[in-house]
Amino acid sequence: MTDFRFGEDRLTPAICATFLAGQLRLTLTPAIRDRILASHARVADIAAGDEVVYGINTGFGFLCNTRISKEELNQLQLNILKSHSVGVGEPMEPDLVRLMLMLKVQSLSYGHSGISMTVLERLIATIDAGLTPWVPRQGSVGASGDLAPLAHACLPLIGLGSFWDGRRKRPAAEVLSEKGWTPLHLGPKEGLALINGTQFIAAYGVHNLIRFQRLLDHADIAGAMSLEGILGSASPFDPDLHELRPYDGSRHVAARIRAMLHGSEMVASHLHCDRVQDPYSFRCIPQVHGASRNAWTHLKDLLLVELNAVTDNPVIFADKVVSGGNFHGQPLAMALDYNTLAASEIGSISDRRIYQLLDGEPFGLPTSLMRNTGTNSGFMMPQYTSAALVSENKSLCYPASADSIPTSLGQEDHVSMGSISGRKLSGVLDNLHQVLAIELLCAAQAFDYRRPLKSGAQLEACHEIIRSRIDHAEEDRIFSDDIRIAADLVSEGALLSATWPTDWDDRFCL
Repeated sequence: MTDFRFGEDRLTPAICATFLAGQLRLTLTPAIRDRILASHARVADIAAGDEVVYGINTGFGFLCNTRISKEELNQLQLNILKSHSVGVGEPMEPDLVRLMLMLKVQSLSYGHSGISMTVLERLIATIDAGLTPWVPRQGSVGASGDLAPLAHACLPLIGLGSFWDGRRKRPAAEVLSEKGWTPLHLGPKEGLALINGTQFIAAYGVHNLIRFQRLLDHADIAGAMSLEGILGSASPFDPDLHELRPYDGSRHVAARIRAMLHGSEMVASHLHCDRVQDPYSFRCIPQVHGASRNAWTHLKDLLLVELNAVTDNPVIFADKVVSGGNFHGQPLAMALDYNTLAASEIGSISDRRIYQLLDGEPFGLPTSLMRNTGTNSGFMMPQYTSAALVSENKSLCYPASADSIPTSLGQEDHVSMGSISGRKLSGVLDNLHQVLAIELLCAAQAFDYRRPLKSGAQLEACHEIIRSRIDHAEEDRIFSDDIRIAADLVSEGALLSATWPTDWDDRFCL
C-alpha cells in the first residue's frame, strides 16, 4: 500500500490508477487538519456576523441577492443537497464515483472551502469502507460545478440517497445504521462546498485517460501486426524521417513500431516484392496514431492541474472571500472533446487496415482471410461490425463544449457541457476497444498465412498470446465469441508485457 496525504501530495493520473486498484492509503496530516479547521472557523465567523457573503448567508444562483437569516443557514445547506439531486439516467460505474469522491476530498483539503473536519472525515471513511453512492450519469451542465452528480454523491452524508455496488442498490440510511454512523448535520457553506466543483468531469477525464492510453498502445500493436500481415514496408518508421517533422507523438509511435519490427523476416521479405508504397492506413500510422497521442498528452497536462485545483465557489482565504468561476468546466470540456475526435480517428484508421487485410489479393492473402470462401464468408462480417462502430463514433464527435444553454434564470448564462464531453469520450472508447479487438483478430489470421516467415520477437509473442486463446479459422464460426476474447485480451493488457519498450517516453506515461 502507498500512502497519499490529501492536500499535501499532488494527485496524478497514475496515483488515481493506484487508488482504483485498491493500493492507496488515504490520510490527512496534522498540518492539513489545522488548515481545514482555520478555514471552517473563518466561515463560522462570517455566519455569525453581519457581512453578506454569497453561499454562506445568501441563496444560490439567481437567488444570490436573497439574504438568509442566521437561524436558517444550516437548513439552507441541507436543502441544497436535496434540491440539486436531480440526476437522471443510468448510474455511474462504481469506480468513477469513488474517483469523484477522492477528487472532492483532495479539493476540499486545501482549506479554501470552509468544510468541517467531521464532514471531510466522513467522506474519507466512506471511501475507505468501499461504499459507493448511487449517482445518475445525466444532469450536469459542467458549470457551477457538477452540481447534480455531486449532490447525489453526497446525499448519503445526511442519510439520504442510496449506495450501490454495481448490482444492488440500498438506501443510505439503512447502510449508515448498519455501520453505526449517524447522518451528519451540515453547517454554513458545507452543502455548497460539497456540490461545487468539477469532480464529475475530472473523474471521467482521468478514467478515460487511463483507458485511452491502453487502447493507444494496443493500436500500435494491432497496426504493426497488420503491417506484417501485408508484408508492408518499414521505411515509413525511419527515425530520420520523423526528425524532419518532430512531433512527439509521431516519433514515439515510430519508435514503438520499429522496436516491434526488429528482426522480422516479414519486413525483410518486403524488399523482394514489387509494391512501391503501402496504403495510407499502414504508411501513415506514426502520423495518425501520433496525432492522437499528442491529444492524449494535452488532456494529461490539463488533468495534472485540475486534479490538484480548488474548484469551489466562493473560495475562502484568511483575509478575504472571493467569488469567482473556478468551478467552470471549460478547460477540460474542450480537451475531452479533442480526445473524443482523437479516439474516433484511431478506430477509423484501424477499420481501414481491417478492410485492406480482407482485400487480400494485392498482398498475397486469401480474400476475406480464408481460403475456402463462397460457402464460408470468412472475416467479412467482423469488418461490418467494425464499420458500424466507427460510424457510430463519428456521430459522437460533435463537440459538446460547442454548446451552451443558460441556466439559473440567466445568472449562469454560459456553461461548459463538459460532463457530456466526458461521457461521449467514454462511449467512443468503448467502441474503439471492440474495433481494435477485431483488427487483432484479423491481423493474427493474416500472420498465419505468412508462415514459415517469422516476425520480430515482440510481435511473435503477441501472436502466440492471441493464438493461445483464439484458434486460426478456416471455416465460419460464431466470430462474436472470438471478438469478445480478443477484447478481453486488450482489457487484461496481456499483449503489453510482450511489447513494452525499454526506452519508454515519460510524456506518454500516466
